[in-house]
Amino acid sequence: MSEVLLECDGIVKVFPGVRALDSVGLRLTAGSVHALLGENGAGKSTLIKVLTGVHTPDGGRLLRNGEEIHLRSPLEATRAGIGVVHQERNLIPGFSVAENITLQNPPSRSGMVDREAMTAPARHCLAELGLDLDPRLPVQELSVAQQQLVEIAKALYTESRVLLLDEPTASLSPQEAERLFDVVGRLTARGTCVVFVSHKLEEVFAICDTVTVLRDGRSVLESAPLAEHTQDDVVTLMVGRAHAVTDMSPRTVDTSAAPALSLVDVSTAAGHRNVSLDVGPGEIVGLYGLVGAGRSELVKAVLGLERVTGGEIRVHGSAARISSPRQALHQYGIGYLTENRKEEGVFLEQPIDRNITVTVWRKLARALGYVSSRQERDTAQDLVHRLGIRISGLQQNAGELSGGNQQKVSLAKWLAADTRLLIVDEPTVGVDVRTKHAFHELIWELARDGLPILLISSDLAEMITLADRIAVMAGHRIRGEVDNDHDYERMSGRIIRTIHDRTVPAVAAKGGTV
Repeated sequence: MSEVLLECDGIVKVFPGVRALDSVGLRLTAGSVHALLGENGAGKSTLIKVLTGVHTPDGGRLLRNGEEIHLRSPLEATRAGIGVVHQERNLIPGFSVAENITLQNPPSRSGMVDREAMTAPARHCLAELGLDLDPRLPVQELSVAQQQLVEIAKALYTESRVLLLDEPTASLSPQEAERLFDVVGRLTARGTCVVFVSHKLEEVFAICDTVTVLRDGRSVLESAPLAEHTQDDVVTLMVGRAHAVTDMSPRTVDTSAAPALSLVDVSTAAGHRNVSLDVGPGEIVGLYGLVGAGRSELVKAVLGLERVTGGEIRVHGSAARISSPRQALHQYGIGYLTENRKEEGVFLEQPIDRNITVTVWRKLARALGYVSSRQERDTAQDLVHRLGIRISGLQQNAGELSGGNQQKVSLAKWLAADTRLLIVDEPTVGVDVRTKHAFHELIWELARDGLPILLISSDLAEMITLADRIAVMAGHRIRGEVDNDHDYERMSGRIIRTIHDRTVPAVAAKGGTV
C-alpha cells in the first residue's frame, strides 16, 4: 500500500450563508497523480485554500503522515511540504528566476540575502524539470509555459511532497501541455503526489490514477481508482445526473451569401503577412493554432487594436477602417468575447445589469444622457433568462459570479447590442463541463439564427465540435483551411498535420450542410 502523505477527514468550511465544504474526505498517496474534479462552485477552490493554509477549516481534521496538523498560513503549508501552482501566476515579474524560486527561504550570509548563492539551487531545481533556463533572467521575459515550470521549481526548492496544480494547461499549447505531463511523471517518480485540478477530462484520464469528485461541497467520489470509471461516469457524478448529449441539430450554411467578414491579403504590425479569410452569415469559422500562432493578434487587428499595414478588411461587403472596438461595435456591429474575462470581459466591481447594458447605453439614454435603471433592468433580465445566467439578483457584482457565469455576462452585453458579427476568443477556458456544453449549444444556436461567428480556441475537441471550417494558423500565417466533418480522430490528425506541413495548400471549399 502506498504511503499516505496527506489526508482530509470530514473537512467542513462555512462562510456566511454558505456551507462551502461539508464533511469532505481526500487521501493523497506518494507517487500518484490525483484528479480533483467538480463543477465551478463545487468546493474545489475552497478545499485547495484549506490545504494551503489560506482558510482554516471549521470542522474535520488534516492529517500529514498520519498525524493531525493545523495550517494557519500558506507559509505553514509550505513548511509542511504542500505546494501549489495557481491558474493565475504567483511570481514577481521584476525578480529573476532564481529570486522567485528561492523567495520563501532565500540563502543568506551575515543576515543578508545572498543573491549569488541563489543561482546554484535554482539551477538544480530547473535541471530536475528538464528546463534549460538562465536563473538570472527576469521572470517577465519568460513564456507562460516557462513561468509555470518556474512555479513548479519553487515547489521543488521547498521540498513539497504534495503539489497542487490548478488548471495547469489552461494557457498552454498541446506541446507545452505534453512537456508539463513529462514533468508530472518525473515528480511522481520521486514520490511526490500531484493533485491535478482540471476541466479537461481527456487530460485527466491520460495522466491521473486516482480521483475525487466534489459536488455542492461534498465528496461524492473519494480517492477512487480512476481506471474503474469512464468519462461519462465522472460527468454524471459532477452534475448529479446523466448529462444529456449536446443538442447540435443540423444547420445549413448558405455558401452563396456574401461574407459578413473578409480579410484579403491582410498584413499587420504584429507580423501577419497576406492573410485571407471569409466568414459567411450563420457560419462558424475556427482559427486554430499553437500558442504564438497569431490568432488573437489577428482579430485584434480587425478590432483596431493592432495596426493593419496591408491588404483590406471588408465587413458586410464594405471596406472597413476600424480604429477601436467602440467603432467596430457601433459602426460595423462587431462584438468581441475576449479570452481574458476578468480584466477585459466584465467590470468585476459593477452590478450585472450595468455589465450587460454597457454596450447599449447610447440606445437606452434619455435626454441629457440619463439611462433609466428600469430600462437597464428590463434589458438585462431578458438576457439573464435567455442565457441561463445563475445570479442572486441583477445588483450582484459580476466579480461574485463563477467563471462560467461571468463569461455569459460578457456574451450578454454583445447580444444586447444586436451584434451582427461575433468574434469569440477561448470561450470556455476554466469553465466546468456543464457550462462548456451550454456554451457550445448557445454558440451553435446563434449561428443557426444567422449570426456569423469567428471562433478562436486552443481546445481541439471544442473546435472540432463547433466549427464549420477551420483555418489553421502558424507563424502568423494561415497554413491551410479544412472543412470540418466533426469526426474527432480524423479531423485532429488533419489539423495537426496542417500545422506542421509548410507545403499544404489552403482548401478553397466552404461550408455546406453541417
